[in-house]
Amino acid sequence: MPITYLDAAPRKVRFFDAASTSPIETAPCADESMTPEQVEHVAEIFKTPLTGAYNWDYRVADDRINKLYELGKELNWNASLDVHWERTPDWHLAPPIPEARRREMIEMSPWNGYSAWDTMTDDRKVEFCRHDQAWSLSQFLHGEQGALLVASQLVSCAPSFNAKMYAASQTFDEARHVEVFNRYLQRKMGLSYPVNRGLKDLLDKILTDRRWDLKFIGMQIILEGLALAAFHTAKNDTQDPVLKELLYLVIRDEARHVTFGVNYLEEFVRTLSDEEREERAQFAYEACIVSRDRLIGTDVFRYFGWDVDQSRKVLVERGLNADFLNLLYARIIPNLKRIGLLTDRIRPKFEEMGVMNFENLATDGDIDWRELEKPLEYDQSAA
Repeated sequence: MPITYLDAAPRKVRFFDAASTSPIETAPCADESMTPEQVEHVAEIFKTPLTGAYNWDYRVADDRINKLYELGKELNWNASLDVHWERTPDWHLAPPIPEARRREMIEMSPWNGYSAWDTMTDDRKVEFCRHDQAWSLSQFLHGEQGALLVASQLVSCAPSFNAKMYAASQTFDEARHVEVFNRYLQRKMGLSYPVNRGLKDLLDKILTDRRWDLKFIGMQIILEGLALAAFHTAKNDTQDPVLKELLYLVIRDEARHVTFGVNYLEEFVRTLSDEEREERAQFAYEACIVSRDRLIGTDVFRYFGWDVDQSRKVLVERGLNADFLNLLYARIIPNLKRIGLLTDRIRPKFEEMGVMNFENLATDGDIDWRELEKPLEYDQSAA
């Protein structure tokens, strides 16, 4: 089993062969060092001073956490059986996009009026839309791998028995999410993009930090809140019934994860010193800044020869990511307030960002058990 170790994440777009769904060379964007003949696995090493903790008291100490653990067991789903992949053809078998749909994609594009977009051919514009979606889904994939690694760390370092058990169940959830997004990218999109640098930096910080509670804050509050915002946006925007279905399944898992984080951290943060609390609050703020810029597809701009800085500026000025940001902060800000990380020192920084109007919205600590306990009954006809 050949393995190639890299010093940093690959920065090239990967295209997939129709027969094997393995990466293939496609100039000018494929990495010549990563052909199927040369490598099967590409890995990057990270090191962490992780401090593990046994727990010798096996009693269930928190009914809320235990109930979330039970729901995780009851609502398991199988990406091979519960996602109806056959509802749409795989990318290499898909018929040409109907002309009416092509015109709709082009005319409804938020980039109309921007010279870099306007000067492209219609075929190139349609291809841009494909790459833009593949980029977003690729970030979902990379984020879920990060969540998988962090959840596995929490099994070792979480101090309570309940948290270890729940983190174990979440680890399996995250494995399913990695599987389902990877399968969709290979089967339905035919390409994937590298991890966004901001997301990678945030994952590195969470994975390599020695403090178990910072891992909880970074993963359960920030990254899972980010994921829920991004998944809801994607589910509302897509016309693909397969993508809608898999996002429905993933969203249900993520809702439990955020609820677990808020409930578990709420009491723990109260035990910290003022200095420790400020340190966590500063990290949460910095993570929000990174999250704000995560869904800007600079790699797509670069692939199509656009000016990256100018394109980013146009995106922000036109508010093309405004809906996503509203969903993001509407979830994260109330949760940070509830667990005690909207401190007097950090609050002005969020006020400057203009997101404090969300602070009194409902939090994920207020568990809607009826919603979480609903069986997996996705309405395919509504997709």
